[in-house]
Amino acid sequence: MATRRSFLFSSLSLGAVAGMPSFAQSMLSHEVNVLSFGAVGDGVMLDTAAIQRAIDTTAASGGGRVVVPGGKQFLTGALMLKSNVDLHLADDGALLASPDAAHYPYKRNSGVINADGASNVHISGTGHVDGQGMKFMGKYSPFDERWEPLPFRPRMFHLRGCTGLEISGISFGHSPEWGLHTLGCEHVLVDGIRIRNYLDVPNCDGIDPDRCRDMEIKNCDLVCADDGIVIKTSEQKDEDYGPAHNITVRDCSVTCRDSGIKIGTETFGDISKILFERCRIVSGGRGPTITHRQPGNIQDVEFRDIDFLAQHHAARWWGWGEAASVTVWPRTLNGKTGSLSNIRFKNVRGVAENSFRIDAHPEMPVRNVLLENCSVKIDRWTQYPGGRFDNRPTRPDDPMREPGGLEKHDTPSYFLRNVQGAVVRNCIAEWGLHQSDAFSYALEAQNVSGLKLENFKGKSARPGMPATSIH
Repeated sequence: MATRRSFLFSSLSLGAVAGMPSFAQSMLSHEVNVLSFGAVGDGVMLDTAAIQRAIDTTAASGGGRVVVPGGKQFLTGALMLKSNVDLHLADDGALLASPDAAHYPYKRNSGVINADGASNVHISGTGHVDGQGMKFMGKYSPFDERWEPLPFRPRMFHLRGCTGLEISGISFGHSPEWGLHTLGCEHVLVDGIRIRNYLDVPNCDGIDPDRCRDMEIKNCDLVCADDGIVIKTSEQKDEDYGPAHNITVRDCSVTCRDSGIKIGTETFGDISKILFERCRIVSGGRGPTITHRQPGNIQDVEFRDIDFLAQHHAARWWGWGEAASVTVWPRTLNGKTGSLSNIRFKNVRGVAENSFRIDAHPEMPVRNVLLENCSVKIDRWTQYPGGRFDNRPTRPDDPMREPGGLEKHDTPSYFLRNVQGAVVRNCIAEWGLHQSDAFSYALEAQNVSGLKLENFKGKSARPGMPATSIH
């Protein structure tokens, strides 16, 4: 059984991040400019080989800084970073992703900028990486409000198995697919990066920490379709990259079409000690999210001091405007999820078109949930159909779900189902000016054991309806 201390922890230890090696100590002795290795920077000639020579030469000499100078655009395919190298995008220097699949030869890495098993790696500066995402798209669907990707599209960054990784100051955008993907990395700092992706290109997440440990993401400003910052443990059949543990996301701003801050959908490994704090979801398909679908165990997760606006989008975009969405449901027939326990929402507040939702399979309940000082206003301002919960992705045989993973349901302000141990303390439910016929209770609870309502404030959306429904 979880201890009170583990359930109520309020801060993460990031001593390992603070103690990372200083690039000022290890790299000041050597600096090269990619122009010295034959790069042209006219945005037309392919500069991959010249930039890679600069990286390889710098690594072979013991490390240092590789400068991509300002005032130029360098067309490149896949680059592979090496240990003790700082790839520095100076001033307005830019890398442009080549649209030719032949320029991405690495089998284990699928990014424009890659690293594999490197240590003490830095990506710095104020320059930009442009993924040229439209060159990887096919047709546009006005109904789905999204582009259909062509068969090949690279990620922007695919950094695998690295230790002592720091990414700071840069910007990137127009991603063809995922943005910054860190897989199995340890002692990672992502600080002050700016992401400007298209809002109609699917799967172009902003930042995906995947099976990472001792990681801090802070002061980042993201615009992207799909998820903004999403922590996951993807399925890895050939190598064990371990769990996700001790990750903090703070002081970030996200605009997206799915979840602004999220855990899942891939939860094949354990995830623990995660803190999201002082973040703002400017607009998204869902507020704070945990989508648990696989056998990993998730515990000790806190969302603290979060502001959100959650709204509907076209149906193929996941997220049905939920203020928060914590769901536990197997993705496949006869599948099982791991446990989900010790989940806290503190000072989470905003406006949404759908419920603040904690919901699980009856055989896989969420355990130990705290909602404290949360405030939700439910309103409607888009024209998309409501009256549903979004359970995607989920198994196809579930009789509660419509085809595609939606579930017909009214819209209470707060909704809890199949939860063991829940405290709702000093929380507020409000209704906006533009109500829907689906709007219902201030709080609805189904099969929730040990529910404690402490100073809960709110009325139902309909005259004569009780404020709460608990059964």
